[in-house]
Amino acid sequence: MADTATTKHNLRRLYPGTRLENVFQWPFENIDALDSSFNVQEYLQQLIRTDCGDIQRIVDLPENVDKEVWQYEHLRQVCLELSLLIVALETECTKENCPDMKADGWLYLCAAHPTTQSCPAIDYIIHTLDGATTLLNNSKFFPSRISVPEPSLKHFQSIARRLYRIFAHAYFQHREIYEYFENDTNLYARFLLLSRTYGLIPPSLISIPDSDGSNINEDEDEDVYSRNIPHDSSSVILTK
Repeated sequence: MADTATTKHNLRRLYPGTRLENVFQWPFENIDALDSSFNVQEYLQQLIRTDCGDIQRIVDLPENVDKEVWQYEHLRQVCLELSLLIVALETECTKENCPDMKADGWLYLCAAHPTTQSCPAIDYIIHTLDGATTLLNNSKFFPSRISVPEPSLKHFQSIARRLYRIFAHAYFQHREIYEYFENDTNLYARFLLLSRTYGLIPPSLISIPDSDGSNINEDEDEDVYSRNIPHDSSSVILTK
């Protein structure tokens, strides 16, 4: 009986009838101990469940894990969790309340249409998340979960920049919902640390203030980015 129980435990499965408070109640295991093709994803989710507020530990690159794969799995996880923010926004971020996708003086145009155009914020958010998820699951660009082809790395910045707009809209247009969600998940704090660590978003495009009231680290290198260049062709600055 003990061997059977141990086997079930090691399989890390959720069985029918499991009570909610017992879901995912497995002992913490190092990534090398996770015998799975998706061990990096499982390890990342394990870190988040253990303490979602310890963002430094969550973002820090584990030993023997490729840094490109680590970024890839983080972006996949952000997409998964952002779907919960969309659910929270749906009652307030309606087509009537938010006919355009705006944040901090920027109007974002949606590329999911035959021609780039403005669309209601909730539609833009769903289109953006669908597009990011589709790209990250496209076997042409990401054929493996253990390595990322060099040409596919360029998509990380594009995905991160567009996902950032979702956080920005929620922060500037739906602050109460944003703060409730962030206090519960620390998702934006984790996403921001990931982006800064791996240079996914230039400091000039970070508009949500840090907890100390700032929003730009002047020591960060913007590489090819410039404040004089708009976000991209799918965004325009609004006249104040």
